Amino acid sequence: MLLQLCAALVLLLMPACHCAAPTGGSDGHQFVYNGFAGANLTLDGAAAVAPNGLLIMTNGTIQMKGHAFHPDPLPFRDAAAKNATAARSFSTTFVFAIYGPYADLSSHGLAFFVSPDKELLSTALPGQFLGLLNTTDNGGGSRNAAHIFAVEFDTILNADFHDVNSNHVGIDVNSLRSIDAAHAGYYDDATGRFRNLSLVSRKPMQVWVDYDGGARHVAVTMAPLGVSRPKKPLLQAAVDLSGVAQGTAYVGFSSATGVLFSRHFVLGWSFALDGPAQAMDVAALSALPRAGGKPRSKVLEIVLPVASVTLLLAVGVSACALVRWRIKYAEVREDWEVALGTHRFTYKELFHATRGFSDKRLLGIGGFGSVYKGVLHKSGMEVAVKKVPHEPKHGMKELVTEVSCIGRLRHRNLVQLLGYCRRKGELLLVYDYMPNGSLDKYLYDRSKGALDWPQRFHIIKGVASGLLYLHEDWEQVVVHRDVKASNVLLDSGMNGRLGDFGLARLYEHGDDPQTTHVVGTMGYLAPELGHTGKATPATDVFSFGAFLLEVACGQRPMREDEHKNRVVLVDWVAEHWCRGLITDAADTMIPNGFNPDEITLVLKLGLMCSHPLPNARPSMRQVTQYLNGDIPLPNLWPTSFNFSMLEWICGTDFNTNTMPSVSSASSGVVSDFSGGRRSNDCLQQHEVGDTRKMELC
Repeated sequence: MLLQLCAALVLLLMPACHCAAPTGGSDGHQFVYNGFAGANLTLDGAAAVAPNGLLIMTNGTIQMKGHAFHPDPLPFRDAAAKNATAARSFSTTFVFAIYGPYADLSSHGLAFFVSPDKELLSTALPGQFLGLLNTTDNGGGSRNAAHIFAVEFDTILNADFHDVNSNHVGIDVNSLRSIDAAHAGYYDDATGRFRNLSLVSRKPMQVWVDYDGGARHVAVTMAPLGVSRPKKPLLQAAVDLSGVAQGTAYVGFSSATGVLFSRHFVLGWSFALDGPAQAMDVAALSALPRAGGKPRSKVLEIVLPVASVTLLLAVGVSACALVRWRIKYAEVREDWEVALGTHRFTYKELFHATRGFSDKRLLGIGGFGSVYKGVLHKSGMEVAVKKVPHEPKHGMKELVTEVSCIGRLRHRNLVQLLGYCRRKGELLLVYDYMPNGSLDKYLYDRSKGALDWPQRFHIIKGVASGLLYLHEDWEQVVVHRDVKASNVLLDSGMNGRLGDFGLARLYEHGDDPQTTHVVGTMGYLAPELGHTGKATPATDVFSFGAFLLEVACGQRPMREDEHKNRVVLVDWVAEHWCRGLITDAADTMIPNGFNPDEITLVLKLGLMCSHPLPNARPSMRQVTQYLNGDIPLPNLWPTSFNFSMLEWICGTDFNTNTMPSVSSASSGVVSDFSGGRRSNDCLQQHEVGDTRKMELC
């Protein structure tokens, strides 16, 4: 009864809307939506239709995507045509608006697309990928490239895709690197002058996209809603869609948000094959939400008996308070979670432990979530709570299963995962709280005081022991995928503990790891990840090598020098070794100096773990044996560890594609570089201090 009264109140206060129903042409291959109330569209992600018929593509949630497309694929090939291999001509027009958190800033954009495979959208990523593609299928020249055509309206400048600016329109074919792009705007018919448009202005804009299948040409035009279609298009490009639409294809819209909340709306849409799209009835289009300001005057004009208003408001407030309370602490629970046996925290418990995830309790923000300090009410135990955004429809069961397995890990050098909680689009991981914070603060924030060498060496050996447990000593192989100083936390005894298992992947001993998205931090990513996409113990070893150099040198794996030149730490250390001055690479801020033998061991081992070829890196068991002095380091050449360093010494490029296999670390880690343009016969060795250097004959 309460909900019925609330619904009656909402309907009473809601302004009237006029939404035209879709219509079809003579062949059923054209339609027009003057608003989307009752529209037969396929929606997923954040996409939804408001009661007034407005198509909401994203609702303000960060790192989300939304899709809306015509439910049936359209025949983009005409078998009866003279050129049956060519994609058919089409025309479409639509009205959209983007609401960013600020007047001049938004988070990514919206796109109109044509794709033969709607399943492609399920694996697409939000953020810079606009919900269209991902890191694997993005790229026209890639074997795994997707078949998709899109016209993007992007509000973020992404250098990886060669975007022209942060307010542009682009034509994309199989890649988000546009084949042509321009600043958003239109050409005034009266003056011929170009007029800028701000995509994030929160004002509706109309777009016309026309593809000529015979001429294989596409034109994109836009203008503010209410302005007649400009005669001169904004973009024109030669585009052949025969490779994209090889039979039937879906048409629709995609949008995505990143680290800022944004809302994307479509007010109306018209589409037609083999002819011009029908004009929309602008007066019947759905109204956009208010961007701010005073309430609408129409509400104030509603006159109701005083008693009725009082009753409705009282019931409405009570019902809304109840619903709000339930939503505030709402969780996602499914039957399959019971069998996992992992401790599950209630959201209410974590909400109160972190004081409502207060900014005062914020410990840090990383690329994959925010971490808050909490105190559990019942036990008084201090915990760290990490909020990880996640699309609930895809892979949540597998992710929670992995969390369950990681929760069973027990090692003195690993941060204990205590349990988890699930909400829609969000996973919360609860860890032991480490009072001394992360190691990187002590390396780069001198106000905390620098760590002396015995402390650093102790931390290094502890992290190595933890990784050995993950790779070899537990019941499954656990690949951490994000080993770095900021993920090494220090307990009350300044012991190093590897934490943040949000990216970890598990598989059985002896199995082949599965290909997955490449994630991690630049400078710590093994080079083979870009080719194989497989996270293995060897990729963790590469990250550990960067970590060793980072701790010993007090420098990040990649930095800029005073001349704005990029300095790669591996190259920099190898160069010192070539000159017989490897200990000069050590951090000059280490209090009371360091043990030369130990720091030489750590620096050489860091280079050894950073070898560009995975089978030349040691295992973590070998690493711990080297660090504990159980076995000596093998005879090493400094030039064996980095291709750019070898190129610097030899003055030539090396063809890495033709390099033969490299012997294992235990047998010397000596690479055969005879596959380059110059063979090792043209190199000689001589002793420089305790190192060997290779020079051209």
